[in-house]
Amino acid sequence: MIIYDIKCENGHKFEGWFKDRSAWVSQNSQRLVSCPVCNSSQVEIIPSSITIVGKDSRKAENISEKELSPAKAMQMLNHFIENNFEDVGNKFAEVALKIHSGDEEKRNIKGTTTPQEEDSLREEGVQFIKVPIPKMDS
Repeated sequence: MIIYDIKCENGHKFEGWFKDRSAWVSQNSQRLVSCPVCNSSQVEIIPSSITIVGKDSRKAENISEKELSPAKAMQMLNHFIENNFEDVGNKFAEVALKIHSGDEEKRNIKGTTTPQEEDSLREEGVQFIKVPIPKMDS
């Protein structure tokens, strides 16, 4: 199973789940994939909002897909975020807006926001993703 982020000609974004790449190509060429908002079948794959892959993955710590439990996946995600994102605390919205406008250097940041700040970021076109990070026992 493969999941693609898809965007229609009107800018609506949604996910599509396909058996494989050829299933996407076949269904899209037959105009069987359509936007759930406006029903447009003029759609294309767009880059995913988050991808966690890096040169230091160490072959996912030698864990096979069958052995990867949800708890281990969350632990690996938490470890990646801790080591690759700057914690800006409750100033996330402020710093994200500065990065978006070019007033600060582009970098990975993490922090907290209020619902009002999230709405403001969306209105400004700042892309972000909320990832709940539970405290993990070592």
